Amino acid sequence: MDKVALRRQLIEQRLNLPDRLGRADALQRVMRLWLLNQADTVIGAYWPIKGEFDPLPALHRWKEDGELLDEPQRRRIGLPVINKQHKTLTFHAWYPGCEMEEDAYGIPKPKDTELIVPTLLFVPCVGYGPGGYRLGYGGGFYDRTLASLQPRPVTVGLGYTVGYLDDFEPEAHDQPLDAILNDNGVVWPV
Repeated sequence: MDKVALRRQLIEQRLNLPDRLGRADALQRVMRLWLLNQADTVIGAYWPIKGEFDPLPALHRWKEDGELLDEPQRRRIGLPVINKQHKTLTFHAWYPGCEMEEDAYGIPKPKDTELIVPTLLFVPCVGYGPGGYRLGYGGGFYDRTLASLQPRPVTVGLGYTVGYLDDFEPEAHDQPLDAILNDNGVVWPV
């Protein structure tokens, strides 16, 4: 399996989906419904790039819903910040309107917000397959981060149905996700 070519093909497919906005709306609904049964108060996510699904509107609504419920612990959202030395990710508090800056890869990250430790982590999927395995961009940041976090957060992949790879074979270093959601619903575990 030529993963470089596969990534390129899947990203191109995702960018050219004629109904991407409709699929994004569907996945927003799936994500909001899925979050209803979760007790987590600190969730890590990502800033969407290359046509990825944007989880931040659903998470902002989840945060606001928690404030309306007057929960004893405030809900928090974190975005990744790259640790160049260890090639892992840490998560820093994000909220709409917080000051942002670009990281070494040109991806926006929160500027000077506090470090948070998510108990639930939404992970972008370029592609995904059986067993909860995902195809990312090839940098290994999430796999290294998940291998090092103790306790490990619950991990949930987010992607569109076009990213499903029936014959995807994970490598030894690949970390399986606990769940995968797409615009049709929960696809892992089945």
